[in-house]
Amino acid sequence: MAMILATVELLNHITGVKKMSESQSKEVITIKLSTKLPAKIDFQIGIRRAPNRGFILTKKETEMALKNALRYIPNELHEVLASEFLQELRSMGRIYGYRYRPSGEIYGRPVEEYDGIPEAKALQVMIDNNLDFEVALYPYELVTYGETGQVFQNWMQYQLVKKYLRIMKEDQTLVVSSGHPVGLFPSHRNAPRVISTNGLIVGQWDNPETFKKLAAMGVSNYGQMTAGGWMYIGPQGIVHGTYITLLNAGRKYLGIPENKDLSGVLFISSGLGGMSGAQPKAVEITGGIGVIAEVDYSRIETRFSQGWVSRFSDDLEEIAGWVEEFRIKKRQISIAYHGNVVDLLEYFDKNNLKVELISDQTSCHAVYEGGYTPAGITFEKGRELIEEDPVKFEELVDESLVRHFSVLKRLTEKGSYFWDYGNSFMASVFEAGEKNISANGIDTSEGFIWPSYVEDIMGPICFDKGFGPFRWVCLSRREEDLALTDKTAMEYIDPNLTAMHRDNYIWIRDAAKNKLVVGTKARILYADEEGRVKIALAFNRLVREGKIGMVMLGRDHHDVSGTDSPFRETANINDGSRVTADMSVQCFGGNIARGMTLVVLSNGGGVGIGRASNGGNGIVLDGSERMDDIIKSGLSWDVMGGVARRNWARNENAIETSKEWNKKNGNKGQITIPFIADDNFIKSLVDKVF
Repeated sequence: MAMILATVELLNHITGVKKMSESQSKEVITIKLSTKLPAKIDFQIGIRRAPNRGFILTKKETEMALKNALRYIPNELHEVLASEFLQELRSMGRIYGYRYRPSGEIYGRPVEEYDGIPEAKALQVMIDNNLDFEVALYPYELVTYGETGQVFQNWMQYQLVKKYLRIMKEDQTLVVSSGHPVGLFPSHRNAPRVISTNGLIVGQWDNPETFKKLAAMGVSNYGQMTAGGWMYIGPQGIVHGTYITLLNAGRKYLGIPENKDLSGVLFISSGLGGMSGAQPKAVEITGGIGVIAEVDYSRIETRFSQGWVSRFSDDLEEIAGWVEEFRIKKRQISIAYHGNVVDLLEYFDKNNLKVELISDQTSCHAVYEGGYTPAGITFEKGRELIEEDPVKFEELVDESLVRHFSVLKRLTEKGSYFWDYGNSFMASVFEAGEKNISANGIDTSEGFIWPSYVEDIMGPICFDKGFGPFRWVCLSRREEDLALTDKTAMEYIDPNLTAMHRDNYIWIRDAAKNKLVVGTKARILYADEEGRVKIALAFNRLVREGKIGMVMLGRDHHDVSGTDSPFRETANINDGSRVTADMSVQCFGGNIARGMTLVVLSNGGGVGIGRASNGGNGIVLDGSERMDDIIKSGLSWDVMGGVARRNWARNENAIETSKEWNKKNGNKGQITIPFIADDNFIKSLVDKVF
């Protein structure tokens, strides 16, 4: 009874604010939600739901959260929705405004079915694709991937952004702050149509604990990377990078020649979610054998039905038998293990079974929020503990992380190679109390005992040379448009130049055969600065000639320039500056200045709040000559700004790439090239002081 009375008192306090008169409201608020109360939605059976994030707010903060959510709602509906929002907050830890989700299926429809100017129509395609039941991890909670990566904080934001996009003019810019449409402002034709930020927090308060409060109060959004950046294209978005990582891990660690694949090589990892789900498809494309552990059976079902994993079992003996069978046959196979990766690794360790390559893609940036299920309990039990006993859940997670580390240590001592996949796994192990994972056994200032995949592979091989996850979406949703763009892109790749060019040529050549599309007709292709510009200009020409419909160009934020992240994208920056965030912010500002259609800057990415600054962009190809100019200027800057920073960090491949760019551009541009001090001279000089 006391709880009920307190709730009534709270609601009376919230809804008792002075109301704006109807005439005043009409005068100053023209873009708003309807005064008609939407019907309650029926949740479709079989669609994954986000876990309860925990009710962590004080009484005052709860009042604030309700008032914040009610800002979107006409006053006439406050009394009805305030209690409903309070119930959502207490049962889910967030206010999602489920009533405001559109009825029926949401997916990226053909662009002509939307209202607005061409760029606004294109952006609506991208938003809806991120929330497709086939694409999103928790679509009802607007989570696209990575356990917590949201497109918007709530469905009211979705509705209002859509309203703004429908009325947007070609000389206006919509500003979006953590999913909230701040407003539509006058700009000019060559300005971005949308400038968006997610989860940016002032330094002293930039930590996970503060963010959880901000998110619960509805004032900050974890956009991850391409969720809040409206550029997610399903697991294909990371599968090419995973393919490149696996191939080059085999070459670097196992001595496999550049013209050979991973036939007979076993890769063990975990996770079949929005990003990690790329692993089984990638390992099959490389010709190898993959066993991927996943505790959530629904994710195994999804990837199996989509053709992204070939077999699944909860029987470790059966799985080991399949591995041996395909080793002998030298044939590729992807296997999902329904169980915990710690149990999987311990089985192979205990039975002395050979494992060449190991990684992990659990969502350790949200390690205590359901991103990592501890060994010894089921996925379902883990969800119960998060809600009922979060302290116990955290204890189990820490114990499991230490156990996970121990089995990895044993396997690597036997000859296996492990790398961190930039998901904060090693940082989480360290924070769980296992100091031996750090390089100096004390703190993380000198890194960890194992490399991250960027540090050892992607950084020097791709990013330092300007190669990164370029992507495009055929907004018509026509298969023939995607086929023609694939063919066109392939024409601009010379497979004889380098191993990277050959890998990329094979990738795009076989893309359709590998059935990578989930959601909109999209493609990802690792390309360098010159390749991106040439391919984009060719696509724009195809649009101009009427051979294809409009195309949205973009990239993953996990790229050459877009992200500062010491544990991932900038892990191979070794001049002491890897913890700085200038590059990503400069990239964001430079893309705005060059008139990209959509420009985004977010906090956190795949490693967690306060551990990364990351940005992305989108360019709508409409066939115009104006867009040709934006392609040439924007795409070149978007790549070379990061190469320039990597070059200044004395990265050898970046220095060579920068020198070539300087030669090519002459007086049009110039990157500052470092002079290299002699290591022995510096060491001998400093030795005299210490």
